[in-house]
Amino acid sequence: MTIVETVLVFALIPLAIYGVIALLTLRQKATRIVRYRPGQEWGYAPVWWSANPAGLTAHHTAGEPAPAQGSTAKGGARGNW
Repeated sequence: MTIVETVLVFALIPLAIYGVIALLTLRQKATRIVRYRPGQEWGYAPVWWSANPAGLTAHHTAGEPAPAQGSTAKGGARGNW
């Protein structure tokens, strides 16, 4: 295997693959999509999602905080365990 073949296989072919992927991601079609930017008005209705819909109660869905229960959890951001 010559040096030219080695450079072709290990350098130019991978660079060509990266180039094709870059062109596909940067094409004009992707830039025409209207995207939400921070600070813009959000024109859609709020959607509440829960991984466990059966665990929701009427109190949780009313938008109010859950009632405080005797919590025995320790720790936190400071790591005071």
